[in-house]
Amino acid sequence: MSTPEPVSRQPSCDDEYDPALLPVDTALERISQAVTPISDVEVVALREALDRVLGADVQSPIAVPNHTNSAMDGYALRFADLSASPLQVVGTAWAGKAFAGAVNAGECVRIMTGAVMPEGADTVVMQEHVERRGDEIRVADGQRQGQHIRYAGEDLAEGATALYSGRRLLAADIGMVASLGVGELPVLRRPRVAFFSNGDELRSIGQPLELGDVYDSNRYTLYGMLSRAGTVFNDLGVVSDDRDQIKNTFLRAADIADVVITSAGASVGDADYVKDVLDEISQVSFWKIAMKPGRPLSFGRIGESLFFGLPGNPVSVMVTFYQFVLPALRRLSGETTWQPLRLQARALDRLKKRPGRTEFQRGLLSQDETGALVVSTTGEQGSGILSSMSQANCFVILPMDSVGAQPGDTVMVEPFSGLV
Repeated sequence: MSTPEPVSRQPSCDDEYDPALLPVDTALERISQAVTPISDVEVVALREALDRVLGADVQSPIAVPNHTNSAMDGYALRFADLSASPLQVVGTAWAGKAFAGAVNAGECVRIMTGAVMPEGADTVVMQEHVERRGDEIRVADGQRQGQHIRYAGEDLAEGATALYSGRRLLAADIGMVASLGVGELPVLRRPRVAFFSNGDELRSIGQPLELGDVYDSNRYTLYGMLSRAGTVFNDLGVVSDDRDQIKNTFLRAADIADVVITSAGASVGDADYVKDVLDEISQVSFWKIAMKPGRPLSFGRIGESLFFGLPGNPVSVMVTFYQFVLPALRRLSGETTWQPLRLQARALDRLKKRPGRTEFQRGLLSQDETGALVVSTTGEQGSGILSSMSQANCFVILPMDSVGAQPGDTVMVEPFSGLV
């Protein structure tokens, strides 16, 4: 009786190293090259512009401040007169009500913060450095010519660019634009996203679970991440393992969205039809990444829409979204300056890893008694353990050639707060 041929072993997500897998940096570069930023501009009221991406430069229609004024409560005077003491108080300048006259030799004017500098005065002495008796003052030593004055246009000159296009507008930006008297802003259209989950075992909240069923948490995490990313999105629900239904859902999603996202269904099991459908209707750039968790990640185009095929495991969905989908959405939105915040921290625990793929472990970033950044592990790092994300506040990024870290080693961390 002949000896049977040994069963060949195909590459799988259980392998520590597969030279055919795409490195993380290469995948990010391919995605970046495939994304064309949105150019559609809409005008919105100033208060609605918060967290939107500016669609055109904003020029200041006025000088800011529009008049030279005092930065302190005190006395406006001529610096040359400080050697002559005392000085005569000849009036008061209020914010919104300027002093009508001029400051002559030996004179001064009581002035409030924001009040227009009187003609002839070139210096403000804060009230804490003045001794007043009746209508005369004496000034303490140590004053500087021109002190405590805000000059017209020193913040922004008339016609200067106040904000540049491609900037995601923050609260300070909204306030600055309001100070210019501008009530509307041109902003770029938000990216449109459609997403769905795939799998006969998935159940929505409120449905009973049979043996083998699981609740679909991925659509809820995607909902949260897409909301924080400032997108407009459609949740297309759970699509069963039916080839025609999967195909129709992909085509519908691509018809209504700039980006299509699906979770699960990208493996090689007999009931996984997503890959077959995408091979038919899309242009696929890559299928698998040299990373953990999140190896079975696909990216490409369906018509004019980008698509991301995320893994099914809950942690893998979040890791791949933050590392690949979010940068694409930021670029698509027209934002020109966004980069994830990455810092160096000292590891408090041993972090296990083998070389061959980039790992995104979940950690808890804090400060030690000296104020230095330190990071500890959240424990078990399995891709199905969603609590490891809930308990964490950062990723610990271990490069492809890393062999892990020992307590005391310096590692790179990416705070979750820098990803939104």
